[in-house]
Amino acid sequence: MEPKQRILKRAEELFMKFGIRSVSMDDLANQLGMSKKTLYQYFADKDELVTGVVEGHIHEMETDFTQCRKDAKDAIHEIFITMERIVEQFSNMNPMVLYDLEKFHFRAYQRFLDHKNKFLLLVIRNNIEWGIKDELYRPDVHVEVLSKFRIESMMAPFNVSVFPPGKYNLAATSEIILENFTYGLATIKGHKLIQKYNDQRKKQLTYEESKK
Repeated sequence: MEPKQRILKRAEELFMKFGIRSVSMDDLANQLGMSKKTLYQYFADKDELVTGVVEGHIHEMETDFTQCRKDAKDAIHEIFITMERIVEQFSNMNPMVLYDLEKFHFRAYQRFLDHKNKFLLLVIRNNIEWGIKDELYRPDVHVEVLSKFRIESMMAPFNVSVFPPGKYNLAATSEIILENFTYGLATIKGHKLIQKYNDQRKKQLTYEESKK
């Protein structure tokens, strides 16, 4: 792996685990076994490093969400595939990451907002329209309002004053919110499909637990 990519990869791991503010350039250099001088050859400062990490993470997320759509049999199936990705990503993520990004790294946070308000909003809107077309979601759903509501509800678990990390698990809270949102959209036909995918998921989780 190229040094720059190795730095970005390790920085992302540390930021996700401890939050951005808690990880200094000294910490990162020590973790990588390199001098801080070498680190600054690739990134002028921490802000540039954070921006690089965010760009990489956004690219990975957009690739994942695009693949979820390709793999999905229907709109609800897409939600369940996406849920698996979210749980996997959020399981080891410190909720303070988003707060640190907003408060201390303006450029990177603006890039995240651009991704959220354009790419993610379009993904959600397309899913809702697909579900309505297949009669899995209610025909009276206001697509624009519900798309924006879903976007904002995605951010809710990162609000540490509402969901303190010591009391609420980021991945589990995100899963609960997404599942309830989907039930709210669904027709009776959609509800049956949600139950079917839920049952399949529980069986898969039980099987995976039995193998440990």
